[in-house]
Amino acid sequence: MPARPDARASRLNVVRVATDSAPSSGGYQVSLGPGALARCAEAAARTRPNRPERDVCVVLADAEAWRLHGHRAGDLAAWPRLELAGGEACKSLATLGQVLDFLATSGCSRRSCLVAFGGGTIGDLGGLAASLFKRGMDVVQAPTTLLAQVDAAIGGKTAINLSAGKNLAGTFHHPCAVLADSDVLATLPEREFRSGLGEVLKCALIGGERELARLEVRAADLVARDGHALGEVVTDAVSVKAAIVAEDPEEHGRRRVLNLGHTFGHALEHAAGYGLLPHGEAVAAGIGLALAASARVGLLEDTALPARFEALARALGLPTGLADLATRHREALPPGAFSAEALWAGLAHDKKGAVGAPEFVLVRALGSLALGVPLTADTLAGLLVL
Repeated sequence: MPARPDARASRLNVVRVATDSAPSSGGYQVSLGPGALARCAEAAARTRPNRPERDVCVVLADAEAWRLHGHRAGDLAAWPRLELAGGEACKSLATLGQVLDFLATSGCSRRSCLVAFGGGTIGDLGGLAASLFKRGMDVVQAPTTLLAQVDAAIGGKTAINLSAGKNLAGTFHHPCAVLADSDVLATLPEREFRSGLGEVLKCALIGGERELARLEVRAADLVARDGHALGEVVTDAVSVKAAIVAEDPEEHGRRRVLNLGHTFGHALEHAAGYGLLPHGEAVAAGIGLALAASARVGLLEDTALPARFEALARALGLPTGLADLATRHREALPPGAFSAEALWAGLAHDKKGAVGAPEFVLVRALGSLALGVPLTADTLAGLLVL
């Protein structure tokens, strides 16, 4: 018997990502709030305008997320399903091949739909597989971590990692829908929840005074996982990202502001070894480095912003820079992880710049960023020291 729909799903917050690059005409919806996963089967079964009906719908799931929350997704339990261990290790060529074989043996076609049920790594992997299989089938994102709900599931970026760097092999493949269920956040380990707050903080700095002030006021409630505070702040973060993605779906211009903290952050993750550092913590440390770089090169106009960032990062339990990040993970880091050589190796393969010539998003003021800024070797050497 099909599961009864969750009545709370009728009261979800909805943010529209209005981009012509999306699979469905007019963009797609991000549905946020308790009970959102109850809409998964409906969203996956819905076809694009003027397209044939679905033939097959399948699920790619994080095994632990499915164990905890698969019951929330109704009819998805009866669909063909491949369960994997999440985490950065699954974003590999070998695992991508496994997912593509699963789609083939499940009888999928270009009329089919894949539901990516899990955190950002499952969403990245599932989205990439869907974009490649028979040159493109649809995907619905069902993010089960805070990080994925506010960032990875929205905007159509898909990727796997290569030994040379993070997310170096990927496509743009926008989902048909995103179902971000706040109920699942209650079971997130503290490390993963805090990682999501790193991307929330990034979006607030990009958004402007309204978003940052609300985050400052709500910081203690967020750390306590207050449902109302989470609803407000997550909706703010998604709205900031959705507006930017609608303006620049494939990152040719303004969308690059969303990389604030990421060029440094990805280099930190690469140097430590993928999966050791929580992504959101690396991004928060990267934002601290970007603010320091902005001040060093004379771009920073709001001289009070670094102190405001540091106070809020601490309130959210996030690192404020390289030294803070290294102290938090000292026992887990391999010897020499944050050496100048290791960090340079990560920066050299920044996918947003030329090989060996990374480009940075720097900060003029709250909500005002500079894109594609190169930094001299001397400037970087002054920043990347413990």
